[in-house]
Amino acid sequence: MRLVDTHCHLDFPDYKEDLAGVLYRAEKTGVVRVIVPGTTAESSTRAVELADKYEMVFASCGIHPHDADNAGKKELDKVFELALNNEKVVAIGEVGLDYFKKYSSIENQKKLFKWSLEMAKELDKPVIVHNREAGEDIVDILKSSGFKVRGVVHCFSGDANLLKEILDLGMYVSFTGNITFPKADDLREVARQVPPEKLLLETDSPYITPKPFRGKRNEPAYVKYLLGVYKDMYGLTEEDVARITTHNANELFKLGLEGKAVITYAIRDKLYINLTNRCTNKCTFCTRQASDYVKGHKLKDDREPSAKEIIEELGDISGYEEIVFCGYGEPTLRLETIKEVASFIKSKGGTVRLTTNGAGNLINSRDITGELKGLIDRVSVSLNAPDKKGYIELCKPVFGEKSYGSMMDFIKGCRSCGLDVEITCLDIIGEDGVQKCQQIAADVGASFRLREMNVVG
Repeated sequence: MRLVDTHCHLDFPDYKEDLAGVLYRAEKTGVVRVIVPGTTAESSTRAVELADKYEMVFASCGIHPHDADNAGKKELDKVFELALNNEKVVAIGEVGLDYFKKYSSIENQKKLFKWSLEMAKELDKPVIVHNREAGEDIVDILKSSGFKVRGVVHCFSGDANLLKEILDLGMYVSFTGNITFPKADDLREVARQVPPEKLLLETDSPYITPKPFRGKRNEPAYVKYLLGVYKDMYGLTEEDVARITTHNANELFKLGLEGKAVITYAIRDKLYINLTNRCTNKCTFCTRQASDYVKGHKLKDDREPSAKEIIEELGDISGYEEIVFCGYGEPTLRLETIKEVASFIKSKGGTVRLTTNGAGNLINSRDITGELKGLIDRVSVSLNAPDKKGYIELCKPVFGEKSYGSMMDFIKGCRSCGLDVEITCLDIIGEDGVQKCQQIAADVGASFRLREMNVVG
């Protein structure tokens, strides 16, 4: 398990006596990267010095809104110089607006925030945004910045409406130890609306220590105590949350944590087989167009594993609810490999599901449904449209107009062989389209599942 604390003020005096010990404890708990955000020119300098000294430490340079009144040309130039000339400076921040304490005038806070965004644009770096009771102005300034701002709103404290606006801008969101507090139900309800793919972990050390150590100094090792909250919130495992948020942090901040393509990958209590990246459809909604990853697993690969490699990789399958032939493409392009691996899984008492676009008969120039009997327990077919015209427009199959009819024949063939069949479609086809797909499923004796756009895994 690898963890990233994306916001910890290790340059503060709180860590003067035992910083090495703090970092040692963080490493022992699986923390592989920490980001120290500057809050003044001096603080940014210290953050860079720590990043130079410790391999796991990265820096962010910025001036906190509390210090907006004191941020003159000298300070601004220093922050810009630091961010420009250091490879381990991965962001601009901590910057933003604070209308709660108002240590600096609102006018100067806004000027500083706008200047910080201009710096982020010029240096092509993400921003770490501080917001306290200034959500409306934060959003307005981000929208009027003149470019697509990348970054995170850290220690999120707004309501669901603000959250939606932040997410609509493409920003990430993070919460601190307060997400673990017993009376933080309202905050957890807001956090529940953050897609896992847009969540980062942070401690905001030395502040806001999570529940087990509340009242004591916070430190990066305690970031692991956030995992249990998100585990319950998303119905994932702690390992899933760690992997997803670490990938998110690496995507945003470029922390050198790129993963290798996987052959098998676990999500929750299921094990997936990344059989192929080839596909006979070029779906307009396909997640492959946006990312090489699903739930933090890298699936994009130029090679295809052999049946022997897959079987060796499977290991002990007894702990999984089912083994799923999936991947970043259409599995039935490798039918013989499916049959060989599925036979092994069945010999070990496993349950097997095939996720497919239903083009297997066309791909293999024969009716393959009988060959799946006894090897596949459940087939999940991506119908996605209630008629041929809509399917071709949405999924752009290489087999053209015969694709839809062949898919329906495949579904009926699987049912005739006694296989459980699940028909799925995306919510983007509208309520009427969804109802028609549900009826198709009912007519052929299949179950039905509605999928959300951009929710994968």
